[in-house]
Amino acid sequence: MGALIELRDIVKEFQTGAGPFRALDGVSLTVEEGELMAIVGPSGSGKSTLMNVIGCLDGATSGNYVFDGEDISSLDEPQLARLRNMEIGFVFQQFNLLPRLSARVNVALPLIYAGLGREERLRKAGEMLERVGLAGKEDSRPSQLSGGQQQRVAIARALANSPRLILADEPTGALDTKTGADVMQLFHDLNEKQGVTVIIVTHDPRVAIATRRVLRILDGRVAYDGPPTPEMKAAAQQEGARV
Repeated sequence: MGALIELRDIVKEFQTGAGPFRALDGVSLTVEEGELMAIVGPSGSGKSTLMNVIGCLDGATSGNYVFDGEDISSLDEPQLARLRNMEIGFVFQQFNLLPRLSARVNVALPLIYAGLGREERLRKAGEMLERVGLAGKEDSRPSQLSGGQQQRVAIARALANSPRLILADEPTGALDTKTGADVMQLFHDLNEKQGVTVIIVTHDPRVAIATRRVLRILDGRVAYDGPPTPEMKAAAQQEGARV
C-alpha cells in the first residue's frame, strides 16, 4: 500500500468583511491507504475546512493535493464530481437521508451516477444494507428507523460505489453513547476487514482515541500528528464519566 492522500502546504482563505481569513495555513499531510484516523480541534480551528478540501468539496487557495498519485488541481468540476462519487464516501452527523424514500432507495442513489440500471442499483443497495447489519430493513423509511439505524443506512450509501476513502464528519454526534460505539465498531470493521481508508472529523475524545492516528488542527495548522496521547485518553475517560 502507498499514499492515498498527499497534501503539500495547503492554504485556504475566505474573504470576509474584515478582509481575508486564512482557515488553513500551510497544512502538509500524507495519509496511507488503509489508515484509520481522526481530525480533532476546537470549533473554528479549520478541521471541517480540511475535510472539505480532502473530500474535493472545496478547493485550496494554494498548495498541492495529490489523490492516489493524481494532482487534482488540474481536474475540472465534472472530473471532481466523478472523483467524489466513485472514490470518496461521505457520512454526516445528520444522516442526510431522503425521508420519503426507503433505505434501499436512499442507498441506491449514488449508483445512478455510476450508470447502473435500476435493478442492479437496488440489488447492490440491498447488499450494502446487509453489510452494515440492516438486512430486513430495506423497505423501511428513515422515520421508521432509530438514529443508529439511520446512520448505518448513511454508511451503506457511502459504501455503495466501493470508495477508497470514507470521510465522516461527527458521525456519532447525534447518537447516544452505546449506538455511537456500535457505529465506531462498524468503521473499524470496514477499515480492518476491507481495507477502506477512514478519516473521522470529531470533537469527541472518545471517538478520537478509537482510531490509530490523531491529527489535531489549531488555528489552521497541524498542532499534533500521531497516535492517541495519554492526555487524549484521560479526556475521553472524563467525557465518559459525564455521560
